[in-house]
Amino acid sequence: MADAKEPSQPKTPSKGIYLLPNLFTTAAMFAGFYAVVAAIDGKYDASAIAVFIAIVMDGLDGRVARKTGTVTDFGKEYDSLSDMVSFGLAPALVVYQWGVERLTEYGVAWGRLGWLAAFFFAVAAALRLARFNARYTVADKRYFEGLPSPSGAALVSGLVWLGTELGFDGIFALSAAFFITAAAGGLMVSSFPYYSFKEFNLGQKVPFAKLLMIPMIFMIIAINPPLILFLMFLGYAMSGPLVWLWRRLRRRSQTARPEDREPEPSEPPPEQGETGASIKPFRRKG
Repeated sequence: MADAKEPSQPKTPSKGIYLLPNLFTTAAMFAGFYAVVAAIDGKYDASAIAVFIAIVMDGLDGRVARKTGTVTDFGKEYDSLSDMVSFGLAPALVVYQWGVERLTEYGVAWGRLGWLAAFFFAVAAALRLARFNARYTVADKRYFEGLPSPSGAALVSGLVWLGTELGFDGIFALSAAFFITAAAGGLMVSSFPYYSFKEFNLGQKVPFAKLLMIPMIFMIIAINPPLILFLMFLGYAMSGPLVWLWRRLRRRSQTARPEDREPEPSEPPPEQGETGASIKPFRRKG
C-alpha cells in the first residue's frame, strides 16, 4: 500500500522586493526631499523643478510595475509614503519658504494664516492619499475623486517657479500664494471628478498625424516652462469644479423640460375596429 501523501505546506510569501519599480519610487522621494533642501537654501526654482521631476518618476513607477507584472502590496504602500513626501510635505514647505513665511511682515495674523495654509495643504494630501487607497477597488478608474496630489503639488510648485522667474513680491503675490495653496488643498479633499487619463494606452497604434502632437506639446512647454506648466495644471485644477457644475446644470435642465417628464397615468383609449371606429361594449337589454 502506497504511503499517503503528506499535506502540502502553505507557501510563505517571498521576502524580496522587485527592484525596478521601487527604483522609480525612490527617485521620486529623493526629488521631493531635494526640493525641501533646495528651498531651505533659497533655490526656489530648483526646488520647483525637483517636484516636477518627482511627478514624472511617480508616473513611471506604476506603469513599469504594471508592464512588468511586478505590482505588489509593498510597492503600493511604498508609493503612498513617497507621494506624501514628494506631493504633500515638499510643496507645502517649498511654498512656505518662498512666500507664505513672509506674510508675517504684514502682521502676526497673516503669518499664522500662512503657515496654517501650508499645513492644510500637507494634511489634505495625506487625506487624499488615504481616501484613494481605501476606495481604489471600487472607484471609477476613468475619474479621480478630488484633485490628485501630484497635480496639486504641480500647481503650488508651478506658482513658486513662475513667481521666482518673474520676481513676484509684495502683499498681492504673497496673498496669491496663500489662496492657491489653500485652494489646492481644498480641491484635493473635495469630491469633484477629475479625468484620470488611464484610458490613454501608450502601447496602442495611433495615426501618424497624432504622433506630431507629442513634439508640439514639448515645443509649447519649451517656450516658457514655468508659465505653461502652471497654466496647464491650473486649467486641470479648474476642470473638476467646471465639470461638476456642467453636470449639475444639465441635470437641472433635463428635469425642468416637460417632454422629459414621465406622462401621468390616464384612462386607456377605447378599442377600435378594422374601420377605425370605436367599438362600444355590448350591453344586454332587459
